[in-house]
Amino acid sequence: MSIRFSSTIVAASVNFKSSKNLNSVRSRNCRFSVRSCVSESQHAHKLVLEVKERLAKDCTSLPLGKYGRDDEDMILWFLKDRRFSVDEAIGKLTKAIKWRHEFKVDELSEDSIKAATDTGKAYVHGFLDVKGRPVVIVAPAKHIPGLLDPIEDEKLCVFLLEKALSKLPAGQHKILGIFDLRGFGSQNADLKFLTFLFDVFYYYYPSRLDEVLFVDAPFIFQPIWQFTKPLVKQYASLVKFCSAETVRKEYFTEETLPSNFRS
Repeated sequence: MSIRFSSTIVAASVNFKSSKNLNSVRSRNCRFSVRSCVSESQHAHKLVLEVKERLAKDCTSLPLGKYGRDDEDMILWFLKDRRFSVDEAIGKLTKAIKWRHEFKVDELSEDSIKAATDTGKAYVHGFLDVKGRPVVIVAPAKHIPGLLDPIEDEKLCVFLLEKALSKLPAGQHKILGIFDLRGFGSQNADLKFLTFLFDVFYYYYPSRLDEVLFVDAPFIFQPIWQFTKPLVKQYASLVKFCSAETVRKEYFTEETLPSNFRS
């Protein structure tokens, strides 16, 4: 009896020490993780300040303020996109700021894009998807190249991106794009606009797309995609071909489902 009791005491002591050691390891790992995050944050902020200083010195003609050369949030986003390469981030950021100024992005409004909006070819959905992402829905079958001045379609595109990004909830940084390809035909193909769209996402709104759905793509769309796929480079990995049923079941609730996807 005393032997069994003694063995129990020893086992309990070993288990206690093991548990204590495990908790000690977890505590050290937690402290290390916190220090690592703080260190990374400090390093990122240091790089943001370096970019600001270089832009202030070398790019004095660029505007200031929100989306300007001193916008630290914008600088940090471009640094992340370029894996914190200062030179690459500056090159891409400079181009984006110049483009925003020349395109007059801040002057876009519902009235300025009314002609394109009235076609119903694209809009920002009124609800987030199940992952909390703002949603831009495009209906290419309603796009007729040449019907409007190309600049009107470009303005619509940029306005909707700005609107979608303004709906980002806390902790979310990317959007979902849905291309409803039902009814798409050769008369709707517009490679010039596609080139503009890819430039916009790569140069001016980098890493803002989280996923792109091509819904019920007809056979005629396949060669168009095969032609454009090499142009979009890494963005091709964001594309998912799916059915309208998949959109209904996996991306929205009954209350938030877009009207054009209701059965």
